[in-house]
Amino acid sequence: MRRILPDIHDNPDIAQAYAYPEGRPWLRLNMVSSADGAAWLKGRSGGLSTPGDKRVFQVLRGLADVVMAGASTVRTEGYRPIEPRASWAGIRAGRPDVPPIAVVSRSLDLDPRHPLFTGAPSRTLVITCEAAPRERRAELAKGCDVIVAGDESVDLREGVARLHERGLGRILCEGGPLVNAQLSAAGLVDELCLTISPLLVGGDAARIQNGEAALVGLDLVQVLEEDGALFCRYVTGKEDHA
Repeated sequence: MRRILPDIHDNPDIAQAYAYPEGRPWLRLNMVSSADGAAWLKGRSGGLSTPGDKRVFQVLRGLADVVMAGASTVRTEGYRPIEPRASWAGIRAGRPDVPPIAVVSRSLDLDPRHPLFTGAPSRTLVITCEAAPRERRAELAKGCDVIVAGDESVDLREGVARLHERGLGRILCEGGPLVNAQLSAAGLVDELCLTISPLLVGGDAARIQNGEAALVGLDLVQVLEEDGALFCRYVTGKEDHA
C-alpha cells in the first residue's frame, strides 16, 4: 500500500493514517463502492472488497469506540460479535479489547438468540424508538443494552448523543446507505472513509447514501492506493474540524 495524498509514502502506518482527532467526538462513515458508484455486488458489500480494504476495515474497527450499523446491514452482511485482535493491543490501550456494535433498528426485526445479542465480548447496543414493539425490546434487553431515541422513528441525533453519554465518542458507522443518508441529513457526519474498488458493476445497486437528501461539502485529506483500489479519506466542511 502507498500513500499518494497528501504526500508520497510507501507502506504507511494505517492506524496512524486514520487516527481520530483528539479531544472531541467524531463520527466516521466507512464504505466501499465500485468505480461506478455501486455500494454492493450481488447484494453484499463484501464482493467489492479487496485485501487492502479488509486491512483498513479492521484497523478502523480497532480505532473506534463503537461500531454502528443499520439492522438491514447487520442481517445482510452476517454480522457477528467483534473478536479481540492481537494487532489492536496498542491502539486500544486503556479501552475494552473490542468495541461494541450499535445496531440501529425501528422495527427490531432481530433475532435475540443470535450471538451478536447474547455473547458479544463488549455488550451490543440496540438503538430504537418508542414505537418499536415492546415485547421485542424486552427480549433484546435480556442480552444487550437497548437505547430508545425518538418516538415514531429513530432519532439519530439523540441516539448519537446517548452514545457520547456512555463515553463512546469515536463512532464508526458501516452503513447501510439508508443510515448513512440519515446521518448526513442530520449533520452528524464528520468524516467519510471510502474505498473505491476497481470494478464496474452497473445494475440497480444502491449508492453509499440512498435515502434522505443531504448536501454535505467534503474536503479530500488523504488517498492511499493498492492494486488499483483507492482508499479516500474525506472530512466534512463543518467548522472546527481538525
